[in-house]
Amino acid sequence: MVGTSGRSGLFLALLAAACFGTSGVFASALIDAGWSPAAAVTARLVVASLALTVPALISLRGRWGLLRQGAGATLAYGLVAVAGCQLFYFNAVERLDVGVALLLEYLGSVLVVGWLWLRLGHTPRRLTVVGSALAMLGLAGVLDITGSVRIDLVGVFWGLSAAVGLAVFFVLSASEHNRLPPVVMAWAGMCIGAVALLVAGGLGVVPMRASTGPVSFLGNQMSWLVPVLGLSLVAAALAYVAGIGAARLLGPKISSFVGLTEVLFAVLFAWLLLGQQLAAIQIAGGMVVVAGIVLVKLDQVASDDVEPVAVTA
Repeated sequence: MVGTSGRSGLFLALLAAACFGTSGVFASALIDAGWSPAAAVTARLVVASLALTVPALISLRGRWGLLRQGAGATLAYGLVAVAGCQLFYFNAVERLDVGVALLLEYLGSVLVVGWLWLRLGHTPRRLTVVGSALAMLGLAGVLDITGSVRIDLVGVFWGLSAAVGLAVFFVLSASEHNRLPPVVMAWAGMCIGAVALLVAGGLGVVPMRASTGPVSFLGNQMSWLVPVLGLSLVAAALAYVAGIGAARLLGPKISSFVGLTEVLFAVLFAWLLLGQQLAAIQIAGGMVVVAGIVLVKLDQVASDDVEPVAVTA
């Protein structure tokens, strides 16, 4: 029987997946209106960090030392798991369908397996090897190497880069040594990511293009504030807090497994709201990718000798 913490973790993981699944739709609306991916991510992080400031400060009251103790992990979280992962994913969305970009990103779940193997020295079991092979085979279908669907290779690069950021997110979110409350870790990571992107934009490292003109969303012309607020409050503030809480209750293996439902949510939202449909071979490949990752996660969950990783600052 699943305990209370397990049920709460499962609910938070599904909530986070659904919220994260909306990000591609909101980002696409802004990018189509002339926003650069970096500007969309920066707006998302700035607004989301502002929304979480009061709850984070209340949660930290009297425990400011926790920020100093977890500074290293939080810095890596903000730069790689928050700013880097989002920027890479939005760059991929600029060139690929939302579903393809997210399937590439979710190969990060397989990277978690490799990291746990290297960090703990456990050789992957047969089911994990089979699942990883299936994920790679399915990737060929998603990218349609037969050539019937044109795939932007630069977009593929960004999608795979986002996979690295996602792996870092799952591992750092479940850190046993970082005692920051979930809302504080999400807030601190967003603040760090926002500052890093603003500096990078100011130095011209990443292009910062934004527009206050109307955007096309849900088949209508509306204010740019709608997708920005959706990105910031739904797909960032709520999603990250729920995701961190789920990872701490379920561990990095199970939380990343349940998080696979984000792919389903994202593809559904992209179809209903953007009219994006994957080709038959891409759908088949996506199903194989998900099946492979499911096998990997099932093997992890069944293994008694692999425990959640403790990341030290």
